[in-house]
Amino acid sequence: MCGLAGKVNYNTDFGANDTTNKYLSRACAALTPRGPDEEGTFISAHCVFAHRRLTVIDPEHGKQPMTRAGRDGREYTIAYNGELYNTEELRRELKSRGYEIRGHSDTEILLYSYIAFGEECVKRFNGIFAFAIWDGDRLFMARDPAGVKPFFYVEFNNSLTFGSELKAIFADDTVSKILDRNSIAELTLLGPARRPGSGVYKGVRELRPGEYAVYGKDGGKPYLKTTIYWKLVAYEYNLNFRESVEHIRALILSAIDMQLVSDVPLCCFLSGGLDSSVISAQAAKRFAARDEKLHTFSVDYEDNSDFFQRSLFQPDEDAPWIKLTSEFLQTKHTDVVLSNSAVASALLSAVDSRDLPGMADVDSSLMLFCKEVRKGFPVALSGECADEIFGGYPWFKKVNDTSELSDDNYFHAFPWSESTGERAGLLRHGLLGDTDPLEYVADVVRTTVHNTDCLPTDTPNDRRMRELFSLNYYHFMQVLLERKDRMSMSTGLEVRVPFCDKRIAELAYNIPWEYKYHNSREKGLVRAAMKGLLPENILWRKKSPYPKTHNPAYMSRVMSDFGNLLYKPNRLTEIFSEKALKDLLNSEGKSFNKNWYGQLMTAPQLFAYLIQFERFLQVSQADIQV
Repeated sequence: MCGLAGKVNYNTDFGANDTTNKYLSRACAALTPRGPDEEGTFISAHCVFAHRRLTVIDPEHGKQPMTRAGRDGREYTIAYNGELYNTEELRRELKSRGYEIRGHSDTEILLYSYIAFGEECVKRFNGIFAFAIWDGDRLFMARDPAGVKPFFYVEFNNSLTFGSELKAIFADDTVSKILDRNSIAELTLLGPARRPGSGVYKGVRELRPGEYAVYGKDGGKPYLKTTIYWKLVAYEYNLNFRESVEHIRALILSAIDMQLVSDVPLCCFLSGGLDSSVISAQAAKRFAARDEKLHTFSVDYEDNSDFFQRSLFQPDEDAPWIKLTSEFLQTKHTDVVLSNSAVASALLSAVDSRDLPGMADVDSSLMLFCKEVRKGFPVALSGECADEIFGGYPWFKKVNDTSELSDDNYFHAFPWSESTGERAGLLRHGLLGDTDPLEYVADVVRTTVHNTDCLPTDTPNDRRMRELFSLNYYHFMQVLLERKDRMSMSTGLEVRVPFCDKRIAELAYNIPWEYKYHNSREKGLVRAAMKGLLPENILWRKKSPYPKTHNPAYMSRVMSDFGNLLYKPNRLTEIFSEKALKDLLNSEGKSFNKNWYGQLMTAPQLFAYLIQFERFLQVSQADIQV
């Protein structure tokens, strides 16, 4: 994995001058954690690229930015972040068309695919990617169908600035950091989520999952055109349950196998849950075939078992299941145990890595975990996103079981974030002007719901479950993928997510709910499909989310840190009501009686989110214009 940044300006000759070199130097510095191994730049009259590389495939022939000649006489240059998993298939096709491939990197294959197939190339890719290609006249940019890899951009003053992260955008010191009313609404009513395509700051955008863009010049004037090339599409599903089991098994194992390719050491995250255990089982099998042992890693917290409390969302601890799975698979396992103090202290670094307030200690703990894994492994596989794609969360069953069948008005808020009123109650009076908080969130929800592809033959319940799938895919999943990308890449660790394979999403979108909920269990279809790969008790273990600390010492620490910042000069009170924040502190979080976001962000995470919010405002030095 890597980081990229760049600019296009048709009215400027960048040349090799101090201004250009300083920008490229700042951009490379901002992206260094994403690409700790190499640095590269490209300078032409109207386009410049900065690139930082994490070397995983073909160290010698995968250097970037990379330039290759097309048959039209043009030179094409790419800056790329990601991995293609169908590289060999594309390589064979390109060779059959007469293209001379120099190495075995996926970068070269992706570039030649664009030269050969043009904009349609993105429909041929199976992978996670964000890239920009300059052909001397226009810029082509694209992002993968799941949105695993990020790509931000801002158009202003007849120019375009882009990058893998927001900090790379602001390496261009001509780009303004402005938080307007819509920015504040996103951060406070949706956060840590964002509107699809939003970069939060005024004018900053992000390519949406499955979207590409072209920036060019027409009649002397620059233009930007975006196109959705992939989305979830409904079709008549004709497979019976047995056929579905076979098909899903083949797709999941294929995705895992494709993502085990690496020229550097590779490991797996293992929580003892279904998804990570399936990936680890298939990986261990492939490692054993070449007489090697798979390394697996898990995360936990100091003294966590002493304070663990069972809940509907987290019925048991991971540790016994991790041990059982690791022993069965005969992996070399490492438990990474984090202190509560370290997790709290890392909240600030996590904000710096994400560039925005995030998922609090759910972020910071992952960052610390990845840092430990990276000491021995540059690449890891993780079970992220299976729950969004196969209906693993409690809200899937809840929505399916409801008796309300309204086609258009069922979803007024996100099932995992129903705290809009409480969130709005923390804000300064009048801050959002005439924006109604409930209507603001409902509009974001409705936009996705109304763009959900359905069949005329769908029942009201079929339609509602498709809408819920879309909401999870384009909203909740994006928050988790952003978390995984920023926290892992900030440590120079590439994390691959096999369940995000677009073939799996395309099929799962059309599989009937009764198949997915086979045997009255969440992800029952996947459990049935993986029979024989793992022991039955591991296959049918009830879902448990990413582990968080239950130690009251953590709550005490974040409340203390929050109190310390609240009772001294701060920027939080430019946005939040000082009285509401003090009431929140004095009530130990009880004045906010709902989860902030998802299953994991409860009272301790709310305090941590506000700590992160203050850090974000201080570091960004953004101008608030409401």
